[in-house]
Amino acid sequence: MTQRFPSDVYDEGQDPDPRFSLANERTFLAWTRTALALLAGAVAIHTPAVDLDLWVKVVASLVLLLAAGVAVAESWRRWRATERALRLGHPLPGFGGAAVLVVLLGSLIVGVAVGVIVVAVR
Repeated sequence: MTQRFPSDVYDEGQDPDPRFSLANERTFLAWTRTALALLAGAVAIHTPAVDLDLWVKVVASLVLLLAAGVAVAESWRRWRATERALRLGHPLPGFGGAAVLVVLLGSLIVGVAVGVIVVAVR
């Protein structure tokens, strides 16, 4: 038998129906794509085409970078927890990582709106 990574996930329980593992992998990849999009947004916000004050651009970029980091970490955490639950026949894990992203991105929306208003008032 070949060694699979991460061994602490694959060494326990039994292999579930492959459809469930593949669905879990697709969810992992979707979180990863979201992280890449957030990273691209962080880079794009610094273009001259975006007419915002420098501090708004910096804060928006930092929030997007933080959100990308959360998405990457959550993708890995959730994949591991779900795969382990499938293998052991346990209930699937909760979905708290999305709430963190909602708060971060909601804060970004409010912050950019304030930045746009400040620019418009000047």
